[in-house]
Amino acid sequence: MKFVDQVLIEVRSGDGGRGCVSFRREKFVALGGPNGGDGGRGGDVYFVVDPSLSTLLDFRYQRHHRAQNGAPGLGKDMHGKGGDDLFLHVPPGTLVFDDETGEQMLDLTATDDQVLFLSGGMGGRGNARFATSTNRAPRHAQPGIAGEVRQVRLELKLLADVGLIGLPNAGKSTLISVISAAKPKISDYPFTTLVPNLGVVDLGARTMVVADIPGLIEGASEGLGLGTRFLRHVERTDLFLHLIDLSMLQKGDPLENFELINRELERYDPALASKPQLVVFTKIDIPEVLEQAVQLKDHFIAQGHEVFLISAVSREGVKDLVQAAASRLAELRADQTPVVDDGRPLL
Repeated sequence: MKFVDQVLIEVRSGDGGRGCVSFRREKFVALGGPNGGDGGRGGDVYFVVDPSLSTLLDFRYQRHHRAQNGAPGLGKDMHGKGGDDLFLHVPPGTLVFDDETGEQMLDLTATDDQVLFLSGGMGGRGNARFATSTNRAPRHAQPGIAGEVRQVRLELKLLADVGLIGLPNAGKSTLISVISAAKPKISDYPFTTLVPNLGVVDLGARTMVVADIPGLIEGASEGLGLGTRFLRHVERTDLFLHLIDLSMLQKGDPLENFELINRELERYDPALASKPQLVVFTKIDIPEVLEQAVQLKDHFIAQGHEVFLISAVSREGVKDLVQAAASRLAELRADQTPVVDDGRPLL
């Protein structure tokens, strides 16, 4: 399935139906009076969070979305039918922005959440509503009120617990394919990963969602390479696994590369650089890589980082890394749990 994470659409709620001008015309009913019914209310527009979706692809091919208009009123005091509501299904993590002002209107994260976005127009009143003791035969009715119209930008930010970051070819796609059922494209050329991939890691009693983010390069925060397009997908993660490749495929000094990635995160959003990271040396099934990783390990430990040496191909060290990530997540979530004054966690 093609990954689409930004779309511009027009959303319109239904117009209210017009009221009816009508009079009773039975043969033996003198001065029967008005009996025009009211118009129906226009349909509302709702956004619905659908966990089965992972992309905004459907909105790319249909840019205009409109709820049904209310039906007009009829004679014999028959009111028009209300228009059907429109339900727009979006994946978890979708943001809704007003395209004209740039204002964020909705942040849709809760599974199966349903949020009213635009209200339908009220139906017009029929002439039966305007009969009075001094005006027993009103010949006017109200038009329906038009629905609301908005040009909105939908932007998807993936919801994941752990984000895999690093330079291109650091081994992120291979790792996520090993620890989850995700099947990303894997090859030995730059920018194999062109879209984020989500994988669900089975931890037994619970699960952990991991996001494989396309490789970052110097200047990514300014739009170079794949640029900022996918950096927003790591904003919601709680923990980073910073993968470092010491093989011949990766050029440059590994320490400088590590700092380069963190600088790009900070330039994009300082909050990203402050997120906890586990340093992961990959491809240690290659003897030269293992030797270099052992030499560099102490440097990162001295900086306060927890360091892991893994090979996604041979699975060496992978289980320990997953368990450590799960434990660190549990600690972070415990720290985020709100407490009341007596120190007990809120239920």
